[in-house]
Amino acid sequence: MDTLRTLQTTDGVTLGYRVLRQSATPRQTLVLLHGMASNMTRWSEFIEQTTLKTGWDILCPDLRGHGASFTRRRLNLDCWCRDLLALLDTEGSDRAVLIGHSLGAQVAVHFAARYPARVHGLALIDPVFHAALRGTLRTANLMRPVIRALVSCIAVLNRLGLRRSRIPGRDLRKMDEATRAKLLRAGKQEEMVELYSSPWEDLKFFPVGSYLQELLEMIRPLPELARIPAPILALLSTGITYTDPQTTRALLAQNPRTRIVTIEAYHWPLTENPVQVREAIEQWCNELAIR
Repeated sequence: MDTLRTLQTTDGVTLGYRVLRQSATPRQTLVLLHGMASNMTRWSEFIEQTTLKTGWDILCPDLRGHGASFTRRRLNLDCWCRDLLALLDTEGSDRAVLIGHSLGAQVAVHFAARYPARVHGLALIDPVFHAALRGTLRTANLMRPVIRALVSCIAVLNRLGLRRSRIPGRDLRKMDEATRAKLLRAGKQEEMVELYSSPWEDLKFFPVGSYLQELLEMIRPLPELARIPAPILALLSTGITYTDPQTTRALLAQNPRTRIVTIEAYHWPLTENPVQVREAIEQWCNELAIR
């Protein structure tokens, strides 16, 4: 059974999410968490093709502020963690494996540090560590005061009614399929990176204020992984775009239960190498289920 559901939060935000469940009785649970300025459709191809759905319940939410969970209210890791806890409670899941890409990995780590008893494992796809920042994210970190000021100004303008009246939806599965067909198969990886890393492209489908808030959360320091008792699978792209690879690996190694798998990709392995990502996650999840 594959259904779309909604959940009303205690502060009045409606969250949209997808549930795949083949049994009336809750089973082991996977939660799929998308990245920055993204939505649940990033995981559509994974859900369709994975063998895990025969033995696991799968929850795939639009994080607050995205897709069917759209809001212009404040966005941060605290909100996303509270929303995730409410989602697990609503769906009767005591413990879950959290699988997150980029910003979704940030949410997963913060949630595991706050609610360790609710997490069976973490699969982190290109997590962003503050100490490993480089390139545009390192520049953004230096500009945090300016970004915060812009967020405040935009919030005031929004309250005065100065905002886009309509923001179009975005089917990321279709985008990924078109990218593979038109760019990756033609060897145009640089054009793909330019497209997927472009804030101007994201802002066609996402409010500016929300984007800047997410940028601040992306560069927020993560809890020490050594504090997290759950096993960790880290999928790291060979061409990591936003962080230093050596520093990232050293930080992941702080947790002795971390397994690192290298994926031939830049920062969007679900787009660039979906089969390798899916097979690595399936193998690891099946091992967790056996233990």
